[in-house]
Amino acid sequence: MAATSIRWLTLLTSLLLGGCVGIPKGVEPVVDFQLERYLGTWYEIARLDHPFERGLERVTATYNPRQEGGIRVVNRGYHPASGTWREATGKAFLVANEDVGRLKVSFFGPFYGGYNIIALDHADYNWAMVCGPSRDYLWILARQPTLAKPIYAGLLDQANELGFATENLIRVRHADRE
Repeated sequence: MAATSIRWLTLLTSLLLGGCVGIPKGVEPVVDFQLERYLGTWYEIARLDHPFERGLERVTATYNPRQEGGIRVVNRGYHPASGTWREATGKAFLVANEDVGRLKVSFFGPFYGGYNIIALDHADYNWAMVCGPSRDYLWILARQPTLAKPIYAGLLDQANELGFATENLIRVRHADRE
């Protein structure tokens, strides 16, 4: 009986963890993706609220190759209430083919979350829109702390059409803008 319980627990855990690296139904990752062009620093322009970034401003994400393979991820943000910088370091790996903008990211142990690039400036890699495994996670990123209003509006329209709660997006404050 104990062996059966352990198998069920293992199966359930695998299913739950596997779902964390998924992509919301009806949402597609970008294709013709070039990871080497995506590397470097991105500024968070807007995000849906979640506990691990709550209250942070001046948020950036930096992606660099790891010697062991995959990508080193450093998320950094300023917490004005405490006057401190907060940083989280993790790792990421491509999930599908190399030319598909779909990764799995981990900041603790063997637990991974989905990182799905669903819109991208293919010409210059100057902006991107990323979602997690559900519609509860959405980020709009840019190479600079600001994003042109027409581009931002277009990304909002696209996210809204995909069923994301764009009315709940938080615009991230950066030092050089209000």
